[in-house]
Amino acid sequence: MLQLFFVILLFCTFAISNYTPIKTTCPSNLIRSSKSQLNDKEVSFINSRSKSHVSNFLKRAKISTNYTPNIGLSFSGGGYRSSLVSAGIVEALDERSDSILSGLLQSSNYIAGLSGGAWFLTSFVSYQYESITTLKNKWHIKSLIDYYGDDIIEQAKLWIDVDKEIQGKKDAGFTISITDLYGRLLSYVLLPNNGLNNTWSNENNLNPEFPFPILVADGRAPNSIIINSNSTVFEFTPFEFGSYDIGKFIDIKYLGSESGTCFTNFDNNGFLMGTSSSLFNEVMLKIGTSELPSFLKDLINNILVNPFEKLNIDVATYPNPFYKEGSDSISSSSELYLVDGGEDGENLPIEPLMKRNLDILFTFDNSNDWLNWPDGSSLIKTYERQFTHPEYLFPYVPDTNTFKYFNLSSKPTFFGCDAKNLTSLTSDIYSVPLVVYFGNRPFSYWTNTSTYKLKYTDSERDGMILNGYNIATRLNGTLDKEFNTCIGCAMIRRNQERNGEKQSDQCKKCFEKYCWNGEIYKQGKIGENFNNEGIITNTNDYNSESIPGFNSGGPDI
Repeated sequence: MLQLFFVILLFCTFAISNYTPIKTTCPSNLIRSSKSQLNDKEVSFINSRSKSHVSNFLKRAKISTNYTPNIGLSFSGGGYRSSLVSAGIVEALDERSDSILSGLLQSSNYIAGLSGGAWFLTSFVSYQYESITTLKNKWHIKSLIDYYGDDIIEQAKLWIDVDKEIQGKKDAGFTISITDLYGRLLSYVLLPNNGLNNTWSNENNLNPEFPFPILVADGRAPNSIIINSNSTVFEFTPFEFGSYDIGKFIDIKYLGSESGTCFTNFDNNGFLMGTSSSLFNEVMLKIGTSELPSFLKDLINNILVNPFEKLNIDVATYPNPFYKEGSDSISSSSELYLVDGGEDGENLPIEPLMKRNLDILFTFDNSNDWLNWPDGSSLIKTYERQFTHPEYLFPYVPDTNTFKYFNLSSKPTFFGCDAKNLTSLTSDIYSVPLVVYFGNRPFSYWTNTSTYKLKYTDSERDGMILNGYNIATRLNGTLDKEFNTCIGCAMIRRNQERNGEKQSDQCKKCFEKYCWNGEIYKQGKIGENFNNEGIITNTNDYNSESIPGFNSGGPDI
């Protein structure tokens, strides 16, 4: 303890805070009001993107067409499980790979992530879209609580730096939440320069060779419970922060501003991805406070003893830029309370993408619904939301039993294949995108690790990433050598329907193979194991002996 004391004194003087928001002059157009219109800068960015990527992808998929569909990608929450599997999926979609789906990433206009999916997306963007092969070696997937392990000097320096950074934000007049601590520690793991000077409004975050990135969080007042029908979904884009549910947005460069007082530097990437995954705030209470600097010690101890704070530990507190900007409940409070984007049950960030007039939406679900595998619950919640939000449209999906036992969650499944079947949902049937659903499942590694497994070895990391690659590509075409053609058929489907164009015979075969046909499973369970096509009763194909990673699941909290 005496040694640590002198280490703290040594570094206390030299810690510099780049985390503190900076006061600035307010622009004239700080707040934008709209429940449907996209940001002009976003529209310009999308229009600036080359159409050659999607044309080249469709050509490689042997699809002869001039259509350039509007494509979105959605990555679910699920801690490092989702982050690592998502990395493997993105590697498979990247034109820098040689996979069967190479180029789908660059062909897409939008990419969204929440919670664990936001961890990956924020890191990917912050490192300027480096290839996964390069990026993964820049991650330090170590304990958030004991990052430097036995190196007492470096660990003490980290605590002093983080303490000063968060204290500086408080001294500038901002309410501090446990998300500030959690976000700073997460930044050491996933972001360049430990997340300092990393902001979501940084112009370098946008590259027209890659899709437009969106992070998602939910609004929740303290002591309340949110569900998918009553949640307010907020989005962070490189241009603005806000919600189409309330129709209010602020220039994200000035996030942290309110009542005519403006700041920059509040939109720290670590704080934003911490907000989107604030479910993990609970982990921070596992820190032993005896060796922490006083400010961090007081922050944690206050939560441990204050019932109000403990009850609302998952809340990230923001100055409310929309205070008195309307008559809704969000506008009535001077502070804005945001939580993990999956707390409303919609663990896939889909709602913001539905505002972007997509033709097709690819969803990658790494939720922990069943044995730490997904069972379609997130899509179901998204489908149900449209009945309380009529402006929000989503194709029919079945119940979780059907998802599991018809293997809709363990091999790629298309929903909304025929727009004419959506007439009972809307008269504007072609505005509902075709949805392609990929669920996490084992191929080359058991990727159903616990959401709260927060430390991975290099071999575990690589196993998780490789399995994500195999999920996206159907073992790189081994299970279906024409899978890229089937994906191409799905991509152009809405354009074909709008123009009254018939499908090719090949596309018809693809849709017979991958489209949900509306059938509901009503029998008993068929098993909890896997073969190449999905869930079965026996363990002959995938077991602890044949596939690595079975015993590296980690703890449940």
